Amino acid sequence: MTASSNPFHSMTFEELPLEEEVLDGLWSMNFRDCTPVQEQAIPILLEGKDLIACAQTGTGKTAAYLLPILNNLIKSEHPEDAINAIIMVPTRELAQQIDQQVAGFAYFLPVSSVAVYGGSDGIVWEQQKKGLQAGVDIVIATPGRLLSYLKLGLIDISRVQYFILDEADRMLDMGFFDDIMQVVNELPRRRQTMLFSATMPPKIREMAKTIMDQPAEIRLAVSKPNDKILQSAYICYERQKAYIVKSLFEDTLPDKAIIFASSKIKVKEVTRTLRGMHLPVAEMHSDLDQSERDSTMQAFKTGKVNILVATDIVSRGIDIEDISVVINYDMPHDPEDYVHRIGRTARASADGLSISFVSEDEQDIFDRIEKFLGKKVYRLPLPEEVGEGPEWDPTRRKSSGFGKKGKGRCFKPNR
Repeated sequence: MTASSNPFHSMTFEELPLEEEVLDGLWSMNFRDCTPVQEQAIPILLEGKDLIACAQTGTGKTAAYLLPILNNLIKSEHPEDAINAIIMVPTRELAQQIDQQVAGFAYFLPVSSVAVYGGSDGIVWEQQKKGLQAGVDIVIATPGRLLSYLKLGLIDISRVQYFILDEADRMLDMGFFDDIMQVVNELPRRRQTMLFSATMPPKIREMAKTIMDQPAEIRLAVSKPNDKILQSAYICYERQKAYIVKSLFEDTLPDKAIIFASSKIKVKEVTRTLRGMHLPVAEMHSDLDQSERDSTMQAFKTGKVNILVATDIVSRGIDIEDISVVINYDMPHDPEDYVHRIGRTARASADGLSISFVSEDEQDIFDRIEKFLGKKVYRLPLPEEVGEGPEWDPTRRKSSGFGKKGKGRCFKPNR
């Protein structure tokens, strides 16, 4: 019986066929009950099957694949001088988080791990290299850096038994498909492959067919947004969006706000426009090197900048508790990403606000999101100074972006 079929019973880890030493690690970390993804995935993975799991961040999926790997490593024969598992992730932050989780779960086990990622200095490179050459059990790596080590002949993955793609949809969004396939070509054909993804676009399915062997599949329903998030929307023209931000923040700055834009080019444009309005804003996207990303996150966490304009790369894996407002400057393409984005606010029992800017061309997407939510999101009246917005008609597709009363104006800072 799966977790979803009996709402009154949550399976405990003791009910799973896990070794005592693995359970000791779980107890010491105060892990007792399985989440639904753990309850469904762990038995499949302990049987040695390949697995595709559609599960959001925050559902406990890391433990869902780490525990079977740790269990198998201590239970069965494996080479001690070789890399036994590779976990591929989209960002350095996620690599570091998973490495910490391995350290916790494997506290009582003779299992070693190393996180391998780019954007770091020579000392870190040397530490990573040393760890890899010593033959660690588990390597958690971003695709680009792993490929660099492979090309330099500094890493041997020919005896890997477990290969995990975590947040596979993000990696493909970030353009890592070719890197992943190059790594797969260096792996042994006989291995267990696990693919975890919050969404399941056709390209993921295509990749799964190529790299997996008759995978089992589990799909967990995407959870609805936290009730503490007040969801709202402006139905507007594309060129009114910057005006609306100016109007929102002119008198009162938020403590912390994230503005999500659709691409890194758009993030740069929006940041430039908001700086022209003298707003304390920083940008976050994949063109920044690691030290720039670190200092940006530090400035945002400490309140040196109040507004972070970002691509979806920030909607997962980075934990900031006190975000008061999330703005969808551009609408995400599916309900799952909408839930991820607005879920950055109302953390740790606080209330939060989400505001979506819905242009004419995004009305059909927003209509789909509302159908998923099962409710209509509150429509905010447009600020007077930006003029009227378009009619709500999600069945109409494209627009010119210009409306009545000068809606096509570009914002020019007046200060």
